[in-house]
Amino acid sequence: MTGGGRDDGVRGARRIPGPRGAADDRDLPRAPGERDPGVPDPAVPDLAVPEVPLPGRPAPSDVPALSHQVLKALLGAWALSACSAGETAAVEEHLTGCAPCADEALRLRDAVGLLHTDGSLDLDPTLRSRVMDGCLSRRPARIPVPEWAVPYDAETARLDALLRDIGDSEWHAPVRLRWFEEEHAVSRRTTVAGVVSHLMAVDGLVSAALGLDDPLGGAEAPLSPTERTETYWAATGRPPTGNIREPWRDLSHELIRTSSFVGRNVAELSVSYGDFALPLQDALLDRAFECWVHGGDIADAVDYPYAAPSAAHLHRMIDLAARLLPAALAGRRRSGRAGPAKDLVAAGAPGRSLHLEVEGHGGGDWYIALDSPAALGSGDRAVAQVALDGVEFCRLVAGHISPVEAAAGQEGDREAIRDVLFTAASLSRL
Repeated sequence: MTGGGRDDGVRGARRIPGPRGAADDRDLPRAPGERDPGVPDPAVPDLAVPEVPLPGRPAPSDVPALSHQVLKALLGAWALSACSAGETAAVEEHLTGCAPCADEALRLRDAVGLLHTDGSLDLDPTLRSRVMDGCLSRRPARIPVPEWAVPYDAETARLDALLRDIGDSEWHAPVRLRWFEEEHAVSRRTTVAGVVSHLMAVDGLVSAALGLDDPLGGAEAPLSPTERTETYWAATGRPPTGNIREPWRDLSHELIRTSSFVGRNVAELSVSYGDFALPLQDALLDRAFECWVHGGDIADAVDYPYAAPSAAHLHRMIDLAARLLPAALAGRRRSGRAGPAKDLVAAGAPGRSLHLEVEGHGGGDWYIALDSPAALGSGDRAVAQVALDGVEFCRLVAGHISPVEAAAGQEGDREAIRDVLFTAASLSRL
């Protein structure tokens, strides 16, 4: 039959489709003249049931009629939930029929989701140091820097990056410089700017050796690093400020650039430190070491992360200190602060030695001649052994830790061990 009706044996019964499984009284037989429930009663007016909007949603009559361009311009605000209720409804109604706008809306909503992250948006405090390390390990120099000058180039660049990051007030942060004199630890209080001016004053020793201008203007008599620093601080008349960074950096650039052109004449150049002298190559390595040590002092004062040099550079710094130890030990023996020589040998012959085993970052093995600076350190004639971490050994040489606290492992002649450890600390200076 048509119309959804059926013949179930009861005349006049007709079925109007309703919800499946629901009771339907329209299938019941009707008395003559009774109205069919599925047919509207003409005597009763047809009252439309108004559409009730959902909570928080505007009524259809309140949805503004907006053009495609306006709705497209509202997508960003919609993704950020910054539209009014009417605008939101208009945009969402538009998205149901506009595929390009729907795709754009999804991309914007995903982008907004990235802004609401549970992680901190603060930069990793070590990021700059890691970026600088990466740049320094990859960038080619316009003028090839000699291998022996690379550690100084790297350490001045790292310190300059730190100084560029600090605020104006931090240039006046207090810094306590520490070193050893004779058998005792000493210190001097200064500021971050004072440390940089100290580095510049001592860099003047190398500058003078290369024939460049001396920051001190040329002293009448050679001055030690400590005397140069005190003279420079006194000459300024007032505490140095952040203005010292550019002159110090310009001088370091000039030293690197001039050293790059020295070429074969480098072996003929030496740098006088007053009571001793170093070849130019060792002098720049010494400046790299001091730049790193004082960079760490500054970093501690301003709470800045500052890592050790690369393993290759640290190894060369340790090697320089190990080569200086025999002569320094002989000097302490002449002043009565070290035990007497026990087995003098001819120059260049293997002599009684201490095995210096440096572990970890930049480590290696060195044999320190004990009785004569001209003797050859030898493993076969080692009478004692000292084991230290690489950074800890450098802290000892810088006078930042006590000799009695430095060695992680000691074995053999106790007097030889004590003499070498105190001699390492005596290499430190202001």
